[in-house]
Amino acid sequence: MKKIQMMQLLPPARARALAPGLGWFSIALGLIEVLAPRALAGALGMSGRERLLQFYGLRELGAGAGILLSKRPAPWLWARVAGDALDLATLLAHARPGNPRSAGLGTGIAAVAGVTLLDIASAQAWSREPQSLPAPIADYSDRSGWPQGIDAIRGAARHQQGAVH
Repeated sequence: MKKIQMMQLLPPARARALAPGLGWFSIALGLIEVLAPRALAGALGMSGRERLLQFYGLRELGAGAGILLSKRPAPWLWARVAGDALDLATLLAHARPGNPRSAGLGTGIAAVAGVTLLDIASAQAWSREPQSLPAPIADYSDRSGWPQGIDAIRGAARHQQGAVH
């Protein structure tokens, strides 16, 4: 079976270097969505969807923290890509005639689309990194935990001085 390769948007080293910035961007956007949903909803013509924006903000905060705290941020970057798709779908659903904030909404769609490309580039680069093997698990099944063996312990308490009553 032939492996399908996606177009490489940026050189791998540069794309990997984006991850911390994307993590901080995610945290900043998440804070805005959680703390100021009414202002954001108003700017996008999405009044009445403030609670939804707050949930999206929590998702952004989680992804941002995951990216910044992980040595292997690829899964968290792919979570951002999935979130971007959800954001674009939500924004496009509100791009209808009569939206009083269609200019703000158009700017939001363009911004999310641009960041999505960066998220994809970084996620691809981190996904191509060779996975390090986990440390081998030590096998202690042949050990009893008793220096003289389990047979030497049987009855030991009865044979110690002063232990016999």
